[in-house]
Amino acid sequence: MPTVRSPAVAGSFYPDDNHQLEKMISGLLAASRTAMPSPKALIVPHAGYIYSGPIAASAYARVANGRNTITRVVLLGPSHRLLFHGLAASSARLFSTPLGSVPVDIEALAAIKHLPQVQTLDQAHQWEHSLEVHIPFLQMVLADFKLVPLVVGEATAEQVSEVLELLWGGPETLIVVSSDLSHYHDYETARRLDRGTSDAIVQFRPQDIHHEQACGRNPILGLLTAARHHTMRAETIDLRNSGDTAGPRDQVVGYGAYIFH
Repeated sequence: MPTVRSPAVAGSFYPDDNHQLEKMISGLLAASRTAMPSPKALIVPHAGYIYSGPIAASAYARVANGRNTITRVVLLGPSHRLLFHGLAASSARLFSTPLGSVPVDIEALAAIKHLPQVQTLDQAHQWEHSLEVHIPFLQMVLADFKLVPLVVGEATAEQVSEVLELLWGGPETLIVVSSDLSHYHDYETARRLDRGTSDAIVQFRPQDIHHEQACGRNPILGLLTAARHHTMRAETIDLRNSGDTAGPRDQVVGYGAYIFH
């Protein structure tokens, strides 16, 4: 049973030097500084920082305004390497990045472990980047907080929503869903597809979001279900793709940042 989940993509998706990482995130956040209140939930992308970092930062800049209020982050992302059913928790007690270690909220995991769709599956976490890339952002914008890291496999919107309802909490709890949008289309095709996906998210139309539109479709649908139950509003903060940030435009990946409040 691992005590610490060590970073798997430091040095590739983001800098493995703590000073370089801090400087990079600080610059991204400074470009998106806002006085708007911290949201209850986010959908943010999980690619390398040079590609999706500016888009993620547009949402995390708002989370910074809840720095002294938010003490728990429920972080959900899709599985890219392992096929499994349900949601995977980790047996690790700490999730580590070059900026330090974040404690796992053991009490929160205990509150959902009775659900049949929740299992402890360390293999799902070992190499998964969809959760990891968000932790340094959270370390920069929040003070002391605990993490509830969940990799989402084949799971229905209802199964994910049931987990979120048990962890919803109050203003001390932030929910973060990790997802990129369309993959490897040309620039204009991606813009059209991603605009449709964005509209479906903010208009709460889960039936119009398919796997090819968002790799984090399963956690997104779960969040939409729970957010609708809590009569929340959704807003698009940023919508771009890798052709806008650091890549060519013949095959791009789409990135969106959304807040729920």
